[in-house]
Amino acid sequence: MVRVLFVCLGNICRSPTAEGVFRKLVLESGLQEHIEIDSAGTHAYHIGKPPDARAQSAARQRGVDLSALRGRQAMPVDFERFDYILAMDSENLEHLLEICPVHYAPKVRLFMEYAPHWPPEVPDPYFGGAAGFDRVLDMIEQAAAGLLESIRRERL
Repeated sequence: MVRVLFVCLGNICRSPTAEGVFRKLVLESGLQEHIEIDSAGTHAYHIGKPPDARAQSAARQRGVDLSALRGRQAMPVDFERFDYILAMDSENLEHLLEICPVHYAPKVRLFMEYAPHWPPEVPDPYFGGAAGFDRVLDMIEQAAAGLLESIRRERL
């Protein structure tokens, strides 16, 4: 089993979107028995809350349902449990590395490394309009495809 954790600031926009997009891709590939997927935030702002309504709407338009997801905060046990811990931006990457045991640090990286033709960070759409959520989805879809290809090549 390969375990993937997507992480952003509050776990209501970018990381649940990545979880939903990647989950759909994994299901379409028939690999759901081999890949476990979750998301979390580096801060406790939205624990237990559903993804932002704008994120849900933008994802739904692309056939991705985020409605069952709930925010949670990244925990020290996540570093042991997950094989890939993917931050949406460098600020969250730094927060993760601050709480990560040193020997698990190689698991923590930027998600957009899997879509090298895009900017290295997924921007936070929270304080913007609907177009920001669509842009985030474009980026996440590309990185999710790259991640799945990488997992297939290296792990399955």
